[in-house]
Amino acid sequence: MNDAHLHMVVNHFPIIGTIFGLGILIAGIFMKNTVIKNVAYILFVVAAIFAAVSMATGEGAEEIAEKLPSVTDQIIHEHEEMAEKLALVLYALGAISLLGLYLNFKNNAKAAAVSYIVLVVAIIGVFLGKQTGTTGGEVRHTEIRANVTVGSNLETNSSEETNED
Repeated sequence: MNDAHLHMVVNHFPIIGTIFGLGILIAGIFMKNTVIKNVAYILFVVAAIFAAVSMATGEGAEEIAEKLPSVTDQIIHEHEEMAEKLALVLYALGAISLLGLYLNFKNNAKAAAVSYIVLVVAIIGVFLGKQTGTTGGEVRHTEIRANVTVGSNLETNSSEETNED
Protein backbone atom coordinates (compact mmCIF):
# COMPACT_ATOMS: atom_id res chain seq x y z
CA MET A 1 0.00 0.00 0.00
CA ASN A 2 1.56 3.31 -1.06
CA ASP A 3 0.89 6.76 0.43
CA ALA A 4 -1.76 7.63 -2.14
CA HIS A 5 -3.69 4.44 -1.36
CA LEU A 6 -3.41 4.97 2.39
CA HIS A 7 -4.57 8.57 1.98
CA MET A 8 -7.65 7.45 0.04
CA VAL A 9 -8.43 4.82 2.66
CA VAL A 10 -8.36 7.22 5.63
CA ASN A 11 -9.60 10.48 4.11
CA HIS A 12 -13.24 9.47 3.84
CA PHE A 13 -13.89 9.00 7.55
CA PRO A 14 -13.36 12.62 8.63
CA ILE A 15 -16.07 13.67 6.18
CA ILE A 16 -18.51 10.80 6.68
CA GLY A 17 -17.89 10.66 10.44
CA THR A 18 -18.68 14.35 10.75
CA ILE A 19 -21.88 13.98 8.73
CA PHE A 20 -23.05 11.04 10.86
CA GLY A 21 -21.96 12.80 14.04
CA LEU A 22 -23.96 15.89 13.08
CA GLY A 23 -27.09 13.83 12.51
CA ILE A 24 -26.63 11.99 15.79
CA LEU A 25 -25.95 15.24 17.67
CA ILE A 26 -29.10 16.83 16.27
CA ALA A 27 -31.07 13.78 17.43
CA GLY A 28 -29.45 13.98 20.88
CA ILE A 29 -30.25 17.68 21.23
CA PHE A 30 -33.81 17.19 19.99
CA MET A 31 -34.40 14.22 22.31
CA LYS A 32 -32.46 15.85 25.17
CA ASN A 33 -30.51 12.61 25.50
CA THR A 34 -26.99 12.87 26.89
CA VAL A 35 -25.98 9.38 25.79
CA ILE A 36 -26.82 10.14 22.16
CA LYS A 37 -24.89 13.42 22.36
CA ASN A 38 -21.92 11.50 23.78
CA VAL A 39 -22.00 9.13 20.80
CA ALA A 40 -21.81 12.15 18.49
CA TYR A 41 -18.93 13.60 20.51
CA ILE A 42 -17.00 10.35 20.24
CA LEU A 43 -17.57 10.30 16.47
CA PHE A 44 -16.24 13.86 16.23
CA VAL A 45 -13.11 12.92 18.21
CA VAL A 46 -12.50 9.92 15.95
CA ALA A 47 -13.09 12.10 12.87
CA ALA A 48 -10.45 14.53 14.18
CA ILE A 49 -7.97 11.68 14.65
CA PHE A 50 -8.62 10.45 11.11
CA ALA A 51 -8.21 14.02 9.86
CA ALA A 52 -4.73 14.08 11.40
CA VAL A 53 -3.87 10.78 9.72
CA SER A 54 -5.27 12.03 6.42
CA MET A 55 -3.18 15.19 6.67
CA ALA A 56 -0.10 13.10 7.48
CA THR A 57 -0.58 10.98 4.35
CA GLY A 58 -1.46 13.90 2.07
CA GLU A 59 2.10 14.88 1.12
CA GLY A 60 2.98 11.35 0.05
CA ALA A 61 -0.21 11.14 -1.99
CA GLU A 62 0.62 14.48 -3.61
CA GLU A 63 4.05 13.23 -4.68
CA ILE A 64 2.40 10.33 -6.50
CA ALA A 65 -0.62 12.22 -7.90
CA GLU A 66 1.33 15.12 -9.37
CA LYS A 67 3.07 12.72 -11.76
CA LEU A 68 -0.23 11.47 -13.20
CA PRO A 69 -1.65 12.79 -16.47
CA SER A 70 -4.31 15.52 -16.20
CA VAL A 71 -3.37 16.30 -12.58
CA THR A 72 -2.21 19.89 -12.24
CA ASP A 73 -0.50 21.67 -9.38
CA GLN A 74 -3.53 24.00 -9.21
CA ILE A 75 -5.96 21.12 -8.60
CA ILE A 76 -3.76 19.64 -5.88
CA HIS A 77 -3.21 23.07 -4.30
CA GLU A 78 -6.97 23.76 -4.10
CA HIS A 79 -7.54 20.40 -2.42
CA GLU A 80 -4.66 20.93 -0.02
CA GLU A 81 -5.96 24.38 1.00
CA MET A 82 -9.47 23.05 1.66
CA ALA A 83 -8.11 20.05 3.55
CA GLU A 84 -6.07 22.32 5.83
CA LYS A 85 -9.17 24.38 6.67
CA LEU A 86 -11.21 21.24 7.31
CA ALA A 87 -8.49 19.75 9.50
CA LEU A 88 -8.36 22.85 11.70
CA VAL A 89 -12.14 22.83 12.12
CA LEU A 90 -12.17 19.10 12.90
CA TYR A 91 -9.35 19.47 15.44
CA ALA A 92 -11.39 22.20 17.16
CA LEU A 93 -14.52 20.06 16.89
CA GLY A 94 -12.72 17.12 18.50
CA ALA A 95 -11.38 19.28 21.33
CA ILE A 96 -14.77 20.88 22.04
CA SER A 97 -16.37 17.42 21.88
CA LEU A 98 -13.94 16.19 24.54
CA LEU A 99 -15.02 19.13 26.68
CA GLY A 100 -18.66 18.21 26.02
CA LEU A 101 -18.02 14.62 27.08
CA TYR A 102 -16.32 15.78 30.26
CA LEU A 103 -19.14 18.20 31.12
CA ASN A 104 -21.77 15.53 30.43
CA PHE A 105 -20.03 13.05 32.74
CA LYS A 106 -19.84 15.72 35.45
CA ASN A 107 -23.50 16.72 34.88
CA ASN A 108 -22.35 20.30 34.49
CA ALA A 109 -24.96 22.95 33.70
CA LYS A 110 -22.81 24.25 30.83
CA ALA A 111 -23.01 20.92 28.96
CA ALA A 112 -26.13 22.01 27.04
CA ALA A 113 -24.45 25.21 25.84
CA VAL A 114 -21.42 23.24 24.68
CA SER A 115 -23.65 20.94 22.63
CA TYR A 116 -24.89 23.96 20.65
CA ILE A 117 -21.34 25.18 20.10
CA VAL A 118 -20.42 21.70 18.85
CA LEU A 119 -23.48 21.80 16.58
CA VAL A 120 -22.34 25.04 14.92
CA VAL A 121 -18.75 23.83 14.50
CA ALA A 122 -20.00 20.49 13.10
CA ILE A 123 -22.15 22.29 10.51
CA ILE A 124 -19.08 24.25 9.41
CA GLY A 125 -17.15 20.95 9.32
CA VAL A 126 -19.76 19.30 7.10
CA PHE A 127 -19.66 22.26 4.69
CA LEU A 128 -15.85 22.22 4.52
CA GLY A 129 -15.90 18.42 4.27
CA LYS A 130 -18.09 18.64 1.19
CA GLN A 131 -15.70 21.16 -0.36
CA THR A 132 -12.64 19.10 0.54
CA GLY A 133 -14.18 15.90 -0.80
CA THR A 134 -15.10 17.60 -4.06
CA THR A 135 -11.66 19.11 -4.59
CA GLY A 136 -10.06 15.78 -3.71
CA GLY A 137 -12.30 13.97 -6.17
CA GLU A 138 -11.36 16.45 -8.88
CA VAL A 139 -7.73 15.32 -8.61
CA ARG A 140 -8.51 12.05 -10.41
CA HIS A 141 -12.15 12.33 -11.48
CA THR A 142 -11.92 14.74 -14.38
CA GLU A 143 -15.64 14.38 -15.06
CA ILE A 144 -16.55 16.39 -11.94
CA ARG A 145 -14.25 19.33 -12.63
CA ALA A 146 -16.02 22.63 -13.23
CA ASN A 147 -14.21 23.25 -16.52
CA VAL A 148 -14.87 19.83 -18.02
CA THR A 149 -15.48 19.81 -21.77
CA VAL A 150 -17.59 17.31 -23.58
CA GLY A 151 -15.38 14.85 -25.43
CA SER A 152 -15.75 14.03 -29.10
CA ASN A 153 -16.91 10.50 -28.21
CA LEU A 154 -19.89 11.85 -26.29
CA GLU A 155 -20.72 14.31 -29.06
CA THR A 156 -20.58 11.51 -31.64
CA ASN A 157 -22.92 9.35 -29.57
CA SER A 158 -25.36 12.26 -29.15
CA SER A 159 -25.45 13.04 -32.87
CA GLU A 160 -26.04 9.38 -33.73
CA GLU A 161 -29.02 9.28 -31.37
CA THR A 162 -30.43 12.47 -32.98
CA ASN A 163 -30.08 11.01 -36.50
CA GLU A 164 -32.02 7.89 -35.54
CA ASP A 165 -35.20 9.88 -34.78
